[in-house]
Amino acid sequence: MSSFQIRTHTLGIGHPVYIIAEAGVNHNGDIERAKTLIRAAKDAGADCIKFQTFQAKNLVVPQAPKAPYQFSSTNPNETQYDMLSHLELDRNIYPILKSLCDDLKIDFLSTPYDIKDIDFLDDLGVDAFKIASIHIVEPEFICHVAQKNKPIILSTGMATLAEVSEAVSWIRESGNNPLVLLQCTSNYPARVEDSNLLAMQTMQYAFQVPVGYSDHTQGDITSIAAVSLGACIIEKHFTLNKKDHGPDHFASVEPLELKNLITKIREVEKSLGSTIKRPCQAELININYIRRSIFSKVSIKAGEMITREKLTVKRPVIGLRPSQLREIIGRIALVEIQPDEAITWEMCGQKIFPTIL
Repeated sequence: MSSFQIRTHTLGIGHPVYIIAEAGVNHNGDIERAKTLIRAAKDAGADCIKFQTFQAKNLVVPQAPKAPYQFSSTNPNETQYDMLSHLELDRNIYPILKSLCDDLKIDFLSTPYDIKDIDFLDDLGVDAFKIASIHIVEPEFICHVAQKNKPIILSTGMATLAEVSEAVSWIRESGNNPLVLLQCTSNYPARVEDSNLLAMQTMQYAFQVPVGYSDHTQGDITSIAAVSLGACIIEKHFTLNKKDHGPDHFASVEPLELKNLITKIREVEKSLGSTIKRPCQAELININYIRRSIFSKVSIKAGEMITREKLTVKRPVIGLRPSQLREIIGRIALVEIQPDEAITWEMCGQKIFPTIL
């Protein structure tokens, strides 16, 4: 299972988790707010900030109703088309945002929603493509992205394993291999019990690709759990103020919340270690103080047979190991052994009886 690069970041098993601050449309169509989001994401420690590139006329029909979750924080009387029209960013704004990201050394990504959006972002010079869950069943769209020959991050919300398999095959048939699949629940906010994080491991095994998690829950427990299960990407919706007017603010995290989440993820990464089971350096130092060895329980005279009743196991490790008890029992003491004296081979003579524990 290979790793790959997005700018200066390596994505894959054994590398730091790639944190995407999903600004989405939380700029509310305002370039200054978008710039502030970029700076705040950088300050929080995110590796990447992602926006959404679309034109409402190419995304929805004029009479399209809004999704149920969108009603609580937007004008209930407007259509989805009206809502999205207010959230578009002018094409001239994107180079400015990308340039700011370059200056701040935070990766810039944006999710395309139309073939023209894909071409626009490719011309802009994005280093990878993030494909939203809605496009996973659209071969023309996915193949057009794949033909750009850039790394792909594909969200799998609402999809079955068979649908994911089809999408992966379209990407691979296009000759594009760098791919990360994100487990995702397409609801805003999503319930923790709908997260189904173990599906990440199913996709990793089935398609032999790195996996990650696009987190729509309120809180950080599922992102932390996903990292412990092997996620190499965490994507979290990000806003300056979750009380702002707009469809995604209330399901997003604010700057301090994002910073705290990233801090926790970096701590989880430290705790994961490697797949090799071995003592750490601190344990190697402690072994001789914490593990036990064989000691005499009572006084044992020279020439006396050493029996189990005359032995005990105590700290520290200065004598024979407890696993050597069977080899000691039944031997003749060559010297007088005092109580609580560590047993060594030099004290022990021939075994005269079979060991019976």
